[in-house]
Amino acid sequence: MFNGKNKNRVNKPIIRNMTSAVPDFQNHLNDIILSAQNKGFQFVDVKCGDLHKRVGAHSNRMPMCCSVMKNNMRTGDKILHEPPSGQGASLIIRYKLPGG
Repeated sequence: MFNGKNKNRVNKPIIRNMTSAVPDFQNHLNDIILSAQNKGFQFVDVKCGDLHKRVGAHSNRMPMCCSVMKNNMRTGDKILHEPPSGQGASLIIRYKLPGG
């Protein structure tokens, strides 16, 4: 705790690089997909707001979360809901799983 007496302490804000959140979103999305695959599901629906909350990211990271989700789309995947802006918490993507 800083009590104002310790002159050696420097209060610097913690600044995280915007791109450092991309691996967080990617890793959690991979976990969701792998978990569904291991349970034998044919597909998994992922809502951007849920992924964003799971990562614990700041609200200004929502476009990044949406981009990660869209960049992971493959043949057979589909967007179930897309907000008017194309990016937002309500974005839902259905990922088709192997064998599904």
